[in-house]
Amino acid sequence: MRDWMTSNDVRAAFTNQVDYCRANGGTITMRVVEAILANLDGPGAFLKTIREWPGVPMADALPLRAAAGLHALNLSGAEPALAPLYDGDPAALADAERPVGEAIARHDAELRPWLDGPPQTNEAGRSWGYVAALLWLAGQGLPPRWECIEIGSSAGINLMIDRYRYDLGGVGVGPAESGMRIAPDWRGPAPPDVPEGWRFESIRGCDVAPVDLTDPAQLLRLRAFVWREHVERFARLDFSAQSAGERRPDLVQADAAEFVEAALERPQAAGTSRVLMHSIVWQYLGDARRARITAAMEAAGARASAERPLAWIMLEANRETLQHELVVRYWPGGTEPRLLGKAHPHGAWAEWVA
Repeated sequence: MRDWMTSNDVRAAFTNQVDYCRANGGTITMRVVEAILANLDGPGAFLKTIREWPGVPMADALPLRAAAGLHALNLSGAEPALAPLYDGDPAALADAERPVGEAIARHDAELRPWLDGPPQTNEAGRSWGYVAALLWLAGQGLPPRWECIEIGSSAGINLMIDRYRYDLGGVGVGPAESGMRIAPDWRGPAPPDVPEGWRFESIRGCDVAPVDLTDPAQLLRLRAFVWREHVERFARLDFSAQSAGERRPDLVQADAAEFVEAALERPQAAGTSRVLMHSIVWQYLGDARRARITAAMEAAGARASAERPLAWIMLEANRETLQHELVVRYWPGGTEPRLLGKAHPHGAWAEWVA
């Protein structure tokens, strides 16, 4: 099998992204990515930078960076000719290569900076995995008083999981009055029910380049990374922005490995469970950071006890199956990775296999 995270083949990365979009209901985004690929030999700094990408294009999510730039032109109204494509007009979808190529030619200078930073695909729909995994961990005997730390938090949308209402296969979690309802199409048995004493003691996160949800310009950037066809994601993003305006999530700028190492050194209260969690970030960290985080977690796990347990929740993409996989480790006891579920990348459905 091709290792998508190490190959430097730009065209193969775009082709894999096309397959990924097709498999996950992203028809419009798929056609935009295909159209960029079809125009790849064209002039201008934007396309030249893509062709000569110095890093690993799939690990860097290069196709999504490029597609977000085009989406931003549509969202801002800077390129009206793209509107039929983003509205899903069948004729425009069939002829996507032409308007995308023309837009790239007209907006080369505006598009080029979109390649400079990682995608900000912060998505509240993915937080179903965090909550379902916490229910499962409580079922394994971990105290349901959660001290959560998240890396790659982007705008901190999933640092507000205590404000959202979840329906996970009939198991209800979170404030019933919440304006955010997260209810993926559930497949398989339900996770364990909410245990007595369930509460979040703290939820903190970091990002190398945090996004301020209350800044309209930064919010537009987040919206550009949302797949146009997934309209419910825009509604979730708007609610998260409103919630952040009322009370900001606990989000700091930090290197992921340094943040985890520092968090694990802090005193942990007896009767609380410390949990590292992340979604669609592991692929962006690089080998060195991944190794540091793994070493820090395993060293802290060796010190964990029943009164002060440690857990690790991972919701990450499998580029071969084109699905997301929910995997958990915990100490003491469950040190080996355990697959709990599979899911749509943005939380439309979830299959519980635990």
